[in-house]
Amino acid sequence: MLRINRENLRSSHQMIWLLIDFMMLGLLIINLAFIIWDSIYNFVAIQNLLEQHLPAVNSVYRPVHENFIFYDLVFVSIFLTEFFLRWGYSVKANVYDRWYFYPFIHWYDLVGCIPVGSLRFLRVLRIISIIYRLHQYKIIDFTSTRLYRFVMFYYDAFMEELSDRIVLKVLSGLQDEVKRGSPLLEKIQQDILYPRRGMLSDWLSERVAQAAQQGYVPNRGALRAYLENRVDHALKQNLELSRLKYLPVVGPTIQDTLENAVGDIVANVIHQILEDLASSTNHAFIEDIVNVFLPEPGEEVADDAETQALINLTLEVIDAVKDQVRVKRWREALP
Repeated sequence: MLRINRENLRSSHQMIWLLIDFMMLGLLIINLAFIIWDSIYNFVAIQNLLEQHLPAVNSVYRPVHENFIFYDLVFVSIFLTEFFLRWGYSVKANVYDRWYFYPFIHWYDLVGCIPVGSLRFLRVLRIISIIYRLHQYKIIDFTSTRLYRFVMFYYDAFMEELSDRIVLKVLSGLQDEVKRGSPLLEKIQQDILYPRRGMLSDWLSERVAQAAQQGYVPNRGALRAYLENRVDHALKQNLELSRLKYLPVVGPTIQDTLENAVGDIVANVIHQILEDLASSTNHAFIEDIVNVFLPEPGEEVADDAETQALINLTLEVIDAVKDQVRVKRWREALP
């Protein structure tokens, strides 16, 4: 149900104009109802029906119908008076940059005042503009009405269906281009990705360093203990190394020394790799990886089988996107 926020109406600095809006809204509704009824009465069958069942109503309204233009001009005169009042106020308050902008912006107010059947119904636009203005000032809130929710639900459903069909058509066309051997992938690599290799290298270097700092540095002690434990376990499972303990006198000592040395070497190597990745020195390493994936234009980096595999991967990705687009979100809101 549409409710009027009287508190906002009282506190508004344009209370007079808002009251005029309410008055004009009522007159427009009455005028449109009058126009619709007169259009219906214009049919001979309706006149005969009234003459048979409601002759008093027919006799009263017939003179009104014959002078319909005069009564409609009464409404038009009120609408034009309000229009020129608002125009004068907009000029005085410098609402628009030029004084003559107002009639062009509110053209539907003027055109709707022309007493021609097809143009009279443009007064509906005036009703919409008044309701929208009242909604902007939070005097009324039509978004809470059932009619608004009903209309917006089916509007969203229509727009989703329309946009889904357009997107599916575009994606299907893209798949056809890829299947026909379109140079799209090569253009993306050479014209978009390759000129930005430096930026990609810098970004990946920063992200890798950040990930290493946040993931490794606070847990280096636990990681070292884990690596030494796993290396020690692996060495004990090694048959050749286990035979060293059978050497007389020095066998167990050599075995323990080798286990400790290998564990320490592995832990130090992993530690140094992660330390390098966590610092700015990883840039050259990341840059080499980017250069492998984005070689100089013209270099042969993939054979036919690899190219076909890349095309198939692209087609599968597009299929996945199309499957997601086919999901009808508006149906989830149905009761």
